Amino acid sequence: MPKLKNKLPKMCRDGKQAYSCHNGKRFYHGPWKSSDSERNYKRFIARLLENPILPLQDKETGEVLISELVAGFMKYGETQLDKTEFQHFKRTIGGLVEIYGGLTVNEFSPKKLKVCREQMVKSGTLCRSQINKHVGKIIRIFAWGVEEEYVQPSIVAALREVKALRKGEQGTFESPPREDVPDSAVRRTLPFLSPTVGAIVQVQRLAGMRPSEVLRMTVGDIDRTRDPELWYYTLSSHKTEQYIGKKKIPLGKPEQELIAPYRIEARNRVSLPFDGSQ
Repeated sequence: MPKLKNKLPKMCRDGKQAYSCHNGKRFYHGPWKSSDSERNYKRFIARLLENPILPLQDKETGEVLISELVAGFMKYGETQLDKTEFQHFKRTIGGLVEIYGGLTVNEFSPKKLKVCREQMVKSGTLCRSQINKHVGKIIRIFAWGVEEEYVQPSIVAALREVKALRKGEQGTFESPPREDVPDSAVRRTLPFLSPTVGAIVQVQRLAGMRPSEVLRMTVGDIDRTRDPELWYYTLSSHKTEQYIGKKKIPLGKPEQELIAPYRIEARNRVSLPFDGSQ
């Protein structure tokens, strides 16, 4: 039996979930103080005694627990997903681990996915489109498991056959349409903002940009030679680039006046402090 350098990890509590930490990773065992969590914790310790490195186990037999798969994906996501998407996955995994964390990955099925979805519906806190997105993220976790050879491809193929919730299905509701913020509300708010944030808000509103677009703006991305009256801000990348190509946003005199105070000359590179660093 290999000798462990450190003491065996204890079972800890994370909200309603029981988990243990090893090598900087969390391994979830199921609902706190449940028989499932006790059994899964004992299995976890047994595997750790067999292999202190504790990779995800037994690819051939499918003995990888769903809680282990989720922990592995989240470790992967720390470096491969952007911060916003990573937070979305953190909100997705709770119900999956709570209900089925103690099952092996190849025991998961479309009906079990529907049970997870039904719990989201019953919570009454998520609109139909959000629930569909969370279900898609669960399938994505299992698809990652296929790529890493922890999940049988047939499992993911079956999960993808689960149809998205349609508008009007019982228990679901739609998100309210987004409404424009009245100009009067913007004007009342501006005095309470810092000069930089106030400029960002005004440039975004005048040019019709998304928040991420204005925050990533640098003067190096702005063409001031194309038109004497207009500057053109070319986004380095954006979410619809594959459909419409490079996006160019015209900036008129009001936007130019707001941007002008933030121009900084440094080593022949002109930049704006709108990149989220301040």
